[in-house]
Amino acid sequence: MSRSPTLEGFRAIVRRPSFGLAEIAWRWSFGAAAWFLLAGTFAAYLNTLPVTRGDVLLLKSRHPVLVSQALQHIFRGSGFRVVEALIVQGLCLAAGWIVVAALARAAITRELLNYFGEQASAAQPTPGDRRGWQLRTVLGLNSLRVGATLAAAVGCLAALRAGSAASPDNDPSPGSAFLVTLCVALLVWLAWSVINWFLSLALVFVVAEGRDAFDALVAAVDLCSRRRGAVFAVGTWFGLAHLVLFVIATTVVAFPLSFAPLLPAAMTLGGVLLVTLLYFALVDLLYAGRLAAYIALLTFPDETPALLPAPQTFLNLLPNSRVDQEELILGDLPASS
Repeated sequence: MSRSPTLEGFRAIVRRPSFGLAEIAWRWSFGAAAWFLLAGTFAAYLNTLPVTRGDVLLLKSRHPVLVSQALQHIFRGSGFRVVEALIVQGLCLAAGWIVVAALARAAITRELLNYFGEQASAAQPTPGDRRGWQLRTVLGLNSLRVGATLAAAVGCLAALRAGSAASPDNDPSPGSAFLVTLCVALLVWLAWSVINWFLSLALVFVVAEGRDAFDALVAAVDLCSRRRGAVFAVGTWFGLAHLVLFVIATTVVAFPLSFAPLLPAAMTLGGVLLVTLLYFALVDLLYAGRLAAYIALLTFPDETPALLPAPQTFLNLLPNSRVDQEELILGDLPASS
């Protein structure tokens, strides 16, 4: 009996919550470190801004015009420093994510392979020779994912540029500008999603079978070609689960917001923050389950029986299928005059 990879993915995160907790741990740890780093950089940037006594007096006046003049004087000439700080922060965070994600993904994938390897029978071993995987290959694939994300960001800027070109100053058309921007941004997002998905799936083959980067990408494409139905089912069911979770989270968030005029602001903000964190935690669990489902595709081979027998077996199905070599064929008879 064939086993559903989708059900195996959901069953893995239920039976072994440590898979999902490990996914949450490394993602949230890196996210918290990134937020602290950005907050520290922003605080250091604010300490470098010159504030004179005149600026303080203008700010204390609380007059909109005077306050705006004080802010313009304080932030004058600091835009270049902000850009420099963001570029340095982005490069550092990208490098850190490449390393942390490589180690975390390799560890979780190995544990999932061991988990499904224990369930696989001796007659159906896990495919692949289980060679030792190279960390530099995983780092290379993660670097490609970062490069694809950077290219997508540039593509979004190009979408804004294309939208502004569709609405010139002499003939403004906000509707056309919005439509062009939305279409280009959707195309960029679709291309980024496909590339990022194949690169993330290729990581599984690197860890599971010790392939290099190019062979892993070829294996990912081959898997989608051979078992397109199962791959589509995994993506569809986990995508629907994510959509249902998003609808539930947005509905629950509406409750504390509806009582915002009656409750303190801290309580309302705390309720929204709690629901948001719970939503992201469940999303990470679904991601771990989807990864488990893809690994189940490798562990348990396709057992779907063929609908038709092979062409060479049709003669064996017919009675007395042996052909007499001495019997004449109609095409060998002389034509009648």
